[in-house]
Amino acid sequence: MNWQNLTVLITGGTGSFGKKFSEVVLREYHPKKLIIFSRDELKQHEMRTSGFDHLSLRYFIGDVRDRERLYRALADVDLVVHAAALKQVPACEYNPFEAVKTNVLGAQNIIDASAGAAVAAEFFYSSIFVVNWGDYRAHALFPKGSQAGLQITDKGLVTVQDASGNDAGLMEAYRTH
Repeated sequence: MNWQNLTVLITGGTGSFGKKFSEVVLREYHPKKLIIFSRDELKQHEMRTSGFDHLSLRYFIGDVRDRERLYRALADVDLVVHAAALKQVPACEYNPFEAVKTNVLGAQNIIDASAGAAVAAEFFYSSIFVVNWGDYRAHALFPKGSQAGLQITDKGLVTVQDASGNDAGLMEAYRTH
């Protein structure tokens, strides 16, 4: 995969994984364009002013719950990395419908909008909190046995579950995919 010819969009781009992913991709792979898609304009501003001001970076305000905005954001995108999620378990337990709208329906919106925009590849990043979250498990979204380690499925989904916060496995998947 020649990243220099790719336009990449990352949902949840202002989160901890999104910032690290952006840092590594900009430093090592030099994509044609890297779009940071998130709903928090303050975090986008803080990211930009903290040094994420590379010429290939674009900041796009949007929410994975908004299918129409996703269609607009995905125009001419080659690769989607989906990392947007509500992940604070107490907040999700208190607001379960909001968690479902973002974590489940948002993922469905990414899949549908990516197919509609003819995106070549999609990667879905998930933490242990999503696939092994008490009684609110979302195993139907992930391949059997994906509760630990790295899984690359025949549908092009990548799931990483590392409670220590180590994302090296996912970056290795990008290098070899």
